[in-house]
Amino acid sequence: MNKFHGTGVAMVTPFHADGQVDYDALQKLIDHLIDGGVEYLVSLGTTGESATLSKEEKKQVFAFTARAVNKRVLLVAGIAGNNTLETVAEIKAFDTTGYDSILSASPHYNKPTQEGIYQHYKAIAEATPLPIILYNVPSRTGSSVSAQTTVRLATDFKNIIGIKEASGNFELLNQLFRDKPEDFLVISGDDPISLQMVAMGGVGVISVVGNALPRQFSDMIRKCLAGDFKGAHASHYSMIEFTRLMFAEGSPAGVKSALKALGVCDDPLRLPLVNVSADAEEKIKEQLELVK
Repeated sequence: MNKFHGTGVAMVTPFHADGQVDYDALQKLIDHLIDGGVEYLVSLGTTGESATLSKEEKKQVFAFTARAVNKRVLLVAGIAGNNTLETVAEIKAFDTTGYDSILSASPHYNKPTQEGIYQHYKAIAEATPLPIILYNVPSRTGSSVSAQTTVRLATDFKNIIGIKEASGNFELLNQLFRDKPEDFLVISGDDPISLQMVAMGGVGVISVVGNALPRQFSDMIRKCLAGDFKGAHASHYSMIEFTRLMFAEGSPAGVKSALKALGVCDDPLRLPLVNVSADAEEKIKEQLELVK
């Protein structure tokens, strides 16, 4: 399978009850995902609660993850921010050992114009030799990377190799798939519509649900990539309610609850995120028994 085709998982960051990073549980999670057959892992994306980790904690998590993965699968580092100069400095200081790419969300909160988004990613592309995967997630950032801007970036910078698309905007996706360079990767960042995006020409997913169901989700995506959509339908439909519950009371609270039920890691989060309700936790357990 080509690089970054298939299922990547945006890993949670396990914490102890006191809020410190639980490295034993992180090792267990990494092994759980690799044993589950996923193609690659993403460290410290949004699902990893990266916004609440200090620079030193991020450095330690990145280094530990690279050692734990030990090149068994491809590994992506989530490095993003809404201060371009600071983001560039962080990328330049990043120890790339063991990492194959950088995933970088478009700037949040500032609501830049399309030209501002282009210049932000231009600065990032010029700061690292690593391949870069853009990330469009307007529900979190407050702005969207247009299809035109994505195509412009893909054309102008050889190390901008793909985009994690989580806009859910099919008008944008239609334009992007029509106009993008042939080898530019479009990766679903939206678990519920990953099957549909592969049908349009996507190469896979960077998944939240895959933390809990690596085998089931990656098997479904592989069937899609092989053109066996009829075979993928059963898996897709069986996971719909579980997937809904993963996001019903916020992410990664939902998937941490599922991982706790699976015995992979406990479910503490860092404020301002909180655990799912007792009712949601019970529903997650019930659905987990049906799909695992």
